[in-house]
Parts: sequence; C-alpha cells; structure tokens
Amino acid sequence: MSAPRTLPRAPSIILGAMMCVSVAAQAQPQPTPSTSGDQAVLPDLDPSSEMAPLPDMEVEWPDPLGDGGSAAAVPSATPVESLSSDIQADRRYRVAIDGLTGQEGLSADTEAAIRGRFRTLSALEEGKGVGNTAQIDRRAREDEALLEQLMRAAGFYDADISTRIEDETPGRLAVTLNVEPGALYTLSAVDLPGIEKAGEDSDELRTAFGLAVGAPADSDRIAAGQLALRAELGRQGFVFAKVGEPKLTVNHDEHHVALVMDVDSGGAQRIGRIVIEDQKLFSAKHLGRIARFRSGEVYDAAKMDDFRRALIQTSLVSTVTIKPIPTTDPHVVDISVKLEPAPPRTISGSVGYGTGEGYRLEASWQHRNLIRPEGGVTFRGVLGTQEQSLGAVLRRNNYKARDRVLTGQLLFSHLQEDAFEARSVTLAAGLERQTNIIWQKKWTWSYGAEITASKEDDTVKATGAPRRRQYLTGALPSSLSYDGSDDLLNPTRGYRLAARISPELSLQGSAFGYVKAQVDGSTYLPVGGRTVIAGRARLGSIMGAAAERIAPTRRFYAGGGGSVRGFGYQKIGPIDVNGDPAGGRSLAEFSIEARIRFGDFGVVPFLDAGNLYSARLPTFRNLRYGAGIGVRYYTSFGPIRVDLGTPIDRRRGDSRVAIYVSLGQAF
Repeated sequence: MSAPRTLPRAPSIILGAMMCVSVAAQAQPQPTPSTSGDQAVLPDLDPSSEMAPLPDMEVEWPDPLGDGGSAAAVPSATPVESLSSDIQADRRYRVAIDGLTGQEGLSADTEAAIRGRFRTLSALEEGKGVGNTAQIDRRAREDEALLEQLMRAAGFYDADISTRIEDETPGRLAVTLNVEPGALYTLSAVDLPGIEKAGEDSDELRTAFGLAVGAPADSDRIAAGQLALRAELGRQGFVFAKVGEPKLTVNHDEHHVALVMDVDSGGAQRIGRIVIEDQKLFSAKHLGRIARFRSGEVYDAAKMDDFRRALIQTSLVSTVTIKPIPTTDPHVVDISVKLEPAPPRTISGSVGYGTGEGYRLEASWQHRNLIRPEGGVTFRGVLGTQEQSLGAVLRRNNYKARDRVLTGQLLFSHLQEDAFEARSVTLAAGLERQTNIIWQKKWTWSYGAEITASKEDDTVKATGAPRRRQYLTGALPSSLSYDGSDDLLNPTRGYRLAARISPELSLQGSAFGYVKAQVDGSTYLPVGGRTVIAGRARLGSIMGAAAERIAPTRRFYAGGGGSVRGFGYQKIGPIDVNGDPAGGRSLAEFSIEARIRFGDFGVVPFLDAGNLYSARLPTFRNLRYGAGIGVRYYTSFGPIRVDLGTPIDRRRGDSRVAIYVSLGQAF
C-alpha cells in the first residue's frame, strides 16, 4: 500500500484502537500483559490489518474501503447499491402496497382509507417518483413507520411492514411496501365514567357513542364516536358538557384494547332569550323568526348550527358568532348573537350570444337590505335581439316566518319571438315558500296576483295575415310542489311532483275567463353503482277559451333545453301558413335519460318527445322526438350540463343540432 493512501487512514485506526482499549477496560477482564521489567507492553498494531468487532456489541465496524457495506441500506434483501452503478444519480420509481387486500378483519372501506391517507402523507409520494438511491431509502423508511401507524390506527397493533426495492425496467425502480397485518384487536371494555350523571339520557348518549365490547379498536371509529357523543350531548341540552380524550390500554397477548373516556355532562339547559350585540342588521324579533327554536325549549346544538347557516344564507352577514351565556337561573341560558355585516349592494352584468336568440346584454343593481329587514330591491335591464326590458323587483326574505318570501315586481318589456311581438307592462305580487340547495324542502307553495297590459302582434293562423291586438289580463297564479328526491341539482333517487294553476281574466273587448293548468312529474332510479335512469312527464291545458282568443304570450310553447331537446324554443307545435309558431292550448312532453357517472365526469344519452295541440286536452298524436347525448362535470355545488341534441325525422326549418348549457340536470 502506498504512503499517500495509508496516511489519511492512520487517525481512524488509532481512534479505533483507543476505543477497543477503553471498552475492554470497562467490560472485559484485564488481559495479562507481557512485561519488560515493571512496564506493560502493548501488542504491536498493524495499520493495514482488518479491525476486530467491538467486544460484546452487536455492531460491526464499517468497512474502511466502502466495499462491504453502504451508508444507505434498504430495508430488504436487495441492496440499493446493487440496483445502480451510481447511487447519486436520480432514478424514477413507482410505489405499491402489497398485503392489504383480502386480509381477514380488514374491510374494503378500511383498506381504502389506509391507502388514501398513505398517498396523502407518504414521503415516497411526495417525492414525485424521482430520487437517488439514498433518498429513496430514506423515504421508504419513513413510509414504513407511517404505514405502521396507519395500521395501528385501524386496529392492527402487530402489523409488520417491510420494503422491497428492485429494478422494474432500465432506469426505473419498483418500491413495494409489504404488509403483514397480524390480528385485528377488538375492544374488551368500553367505559365512560361520569356519563351516568346525565340521568335518563345516559342510555341515549351511550347509543350515540356507538362502540361496544367486541368492536374493532379502530381509531377512526373511536374518534367518530367521540364526536357523535359530543354532538348528542349538545342536542340533549348539556351545553357545558366536557368529553375527555380516549385512553387505550393494549393487551398484546389477548389482542384486546380497553377504552376509557371521561364524560362530564354538566346540567341540561333550556333556552331563555336571544341577545343581540348589534342591531344594525336585524332585531331580536326578526332573529326569532329565523331561528327554529323558541324560548323554553331544551337547548339543541344542531338547531344552533342551523341558525348560523340561515343567517349566513341571508347574504347580509359575513360572520356569525352564536354562544350560550349563563343566566341567574342555573338551568337557563340566553343565546348571544354577534353579526358582522356583509356588503349589501351588488352590481352585475353579462353579455351573451346564441344562435337562436342573438345577442343579449344584461345589467342589474341590487341592494339586499334597502327595506329592513331583508327587503332587497333589484333594478334590472336587458338589451338584446329578442328582448328589451327594464324592471324593478322587491324581494323580502323570511317575511313573517322562516323561508317565506314576499315578492313584488314592475316590468316594462318588449319581446320579439317567432310566434309574436309583444310590448307589455306587468305589475305582480306574490308570497311563496321556497327551497334551496342548503335546505331542500319536500313541500313548497306559492300564490299571487298579477295584471298585464300588452300590445301583441301575431298572425291569423288560417291566412297568415298580420294583426295587432291589445290585451288586459289579470291572473291569480298558484303552485304546490312535492320533492321526494335526494338532491336538488343532482337527484339520484326518489320522485318529484308539481302542479300549477292560474285562473285568468281577459278584459279586452268582451271579458272572458279561462284556467291555465300544468302538471309535472319526474322520477329517478339508481341502477348499479354509477348509473341513474331518470324520466319526466309534463302535461298542460288551457280550459275555457279558444287559443285564438288568448293572448299569444299566455299560450303554451314547446322546444328547447327544458322541453324537447334537439329543437329550438317555440319550434314544436301548431304553425300558421307562413310557418311561424302559433302556440297551443294543450301540451304533452316526455323525457328519459341514463346518467352514467365516471368520477367527476359523466355522459347522458337521452330521448325526448312532445307536442302542442289546439284542443284543450293533449291527444298525444304526432309526437316530435329529439335525441342526443350530454356530458356532465360534477362540482361541489352541482353538475354543469352540456347537452347536444338533434331532431328525429327532421323537417324543413328544423336545425340539425342544438346545444344547451346550464347548471344542474335537465330535470
């Protein structure tokens, strides 16, 4: 060995010798030294010899030449350095977990949860599938510990995790974490000390906790039970209850876990009065209308959450703080409400163009609390190819009661459709109970009154001669709807029914009356795990007057995205000699579609049918059909719909293709 290579190694060798002597002095009997007089003589040291293992220690000396070990060894039988000639070079890799699927006691949901959390927290996944061998090894060791924690959280306290790293393809590694779950630990005891002080409610509280002896010792279930218990305490009026953290005692011999969680229920409370810190927005009286609780009722935390969401829903509040405050009566709490106002005014505008409608420019100004409380006023104007209008709308939310809306409207409009041209002035008012995305209601209703003065141009159906007539029409429209579906914008099961009726009086010339009625129904049937079959029917009738006597704007029309797709608006039904729509006295429409979902996307093949009739009741003859396919993008607030339809047995004047875009399903 040449001098330049031995010099740098000398300090290491001397240090090793010193450590050997030191350890021997502490842990081994003193050797008998060879002597020369009274002087102890150490044996000669050969700097080029291999170092002996440390006495009584299960640690090998590192190989000074670097050819017998590695600074970054993988936790497997495959050495990392054997996978690449350059351990500093970046290599691509993929990650897999073996041993979870099909294991006894490991449900599909639990497996999916473990895999999902692993993907979120994994160091290997965070590395984006690229790293050198030392980095890959370090990440694999971190993920072993992570996966062991996840298995323990699922109740597998004896899970054994190992890693295998091997060449998959040139330049790419396969990193596999092998899992041996072991036995599933179960609860041998569930003790909730203090819960008995809740009295007769203690049994309901235990039921809400939901865990019993023999259940898997799954931390997710325990945490869910803890949250459920807290929620139930709040619903039962235990305002100031405290629930401790779970304490687990693990018995590895029996594969059991004993659970103890302290509960201090406190006393049940009743509601006193609403105390508002600032009345700039609402009075305590108006807040009482919005709240679903009344003074004297048992405190219910769920109703407080509902109260908070309802206040945010007004769009006049940015933040809400609701908290119970003690009173002089130890069994009564007042409800303190603090509101931070949101900007009450909105200016909006839109510009659009459609092949069937032409251009459209719309602008509006709104003050949502101009007439307090919650009296919003909106001024809106439209300038377009087919519509020019200017109007004002009053909308007073939570009028006299929760979810009740008072509306008033004044509208000046000019409409130019294929069927007619109308200049009109409308004055209307109504009261309704509405549904919305946050609180979907089964029953909704509306009733109101309106009067419209109009000057309308159309043609005589038999001759096609143009004519202009003036109308003064009064109406009392009302509706009643039942929604038994599971979602407002994306129903997957259940059904809906709605009926609308409007007695109307036409006052031009000799006065006459008639009744306009319409019934809608839809149903939704899930098939398999990703398909919903949806069907819809609509029937309408005008009884008491011939279509020619009724104002063109008040007749039935069909065709379009909410009617028979594949046709434009007013493109179905009776026509005059010029081919222009004439409207009808009765209506029949049907639709069926299959909503097939793939994750956040879906496809929807559909078939629609419908027609208008001059008779007062639909005859169901000569139905026009439209078919097509749609795509859906499912967002957190509802699906975005794009439908492409075409007429079947297309006639002259019918478009080949029609496209419809909207939020929510077609029905």
